[in-house]
Amino acid sequence: MASSIVDIHPHIISDDESRYPPAPLFGTRSEWSKERPTTVEMLIASMDNAGVGKAAVVHSSTTYGFDNSYVVESCARYPGRLVAVGSVDVLQPDAPARIREWVDLGLAGLRLFTGGSTKEFDPSELDDPRSFPAWELCAELGLTMCIQTGPIGLPQVTKLAGLFPKVPIILDHLGRPEVADGAPYAAAQSLFDLAPLENIYLKLTPRIFGDVKKEKASAETFFPRVVEAFGAKRMAWGSNFPTSPGTLADILATAQASLQCLSDEDRAWIFGKTAQQLYPALS
Repeated sequence: MASSIVDIHPHIISDDESRYPPAPLFGTRSEWSKERPTTVEMLIASMDNAGVGKAAVVHSSTTYGFDNSYVVESCARYPGRLVAVGSVDVLQPDAPARIREWVDLGLAGLRLFTGGSTKEFDPSELDDPRSFPAWELCAELGLTMCIQTGPIGLPQVTKLAGLFPKVPIILDHLGRPEVADGAPYAAAQSLFDLAPLENIYLKLTPRIFGDVKKEKASAETFFPRVVEAFGAKRMAWGSNFPTSPGTLADILATAQASLQCLSDEDRAWIFGKTAQQLYPALS
């Protein structure tokens, strides 16, 4: 029986730099992409080993900038099992045309990378009006938008969710909330304030599974609080493999152990059904 588990945040890196030359966003290539480059073939083998059925593969901006060629071409080789999530410079006047080109080649979703492993977060571009034509096109085409930001960017995310209610917005790494204070998680209030915005979804990655083990936080008090606020139908698991260290099987096992405090139904949504709503090609 095929596994119902869907991963919405692995990355892949080509081993052919002449065909897919690195040109990282912000000029600095991420260390993980040099130390743990994982080809699409290696990802498929890791998925098979871990029991992961399908994946929405996220383009590595810190390796290839806005050239989505490797992720799009690789995912096209595994139709029904992989879809590609890419990046376009949404501040450029030709952004809608670029998005249409990539969608014609198979792109299933977009991601805005405002900072992370190689750069401090700068949320100013998120609600820059120059990006709005790209957002309007996402609404028209039914494209999901991932946003990589921290709590500093949540005011902009709130504005975008209100302006473009038809665009599903996924917060990478759960928006990186501060949880060390423990229940009732007052320091993460800016995250919980997003709950009424029904087009905002949360991506659960190794970052949050690590953070809930620190200081006063715990998986048993945090995750039920998030489900109560957002509902499991707006939460989905992403491995961040191979950016996060460890095998895909180990990363999945950690996530499954951390979410044992939830119901079977909630876990079914988080580990698969939500992902298939966000990326219908994986249904």
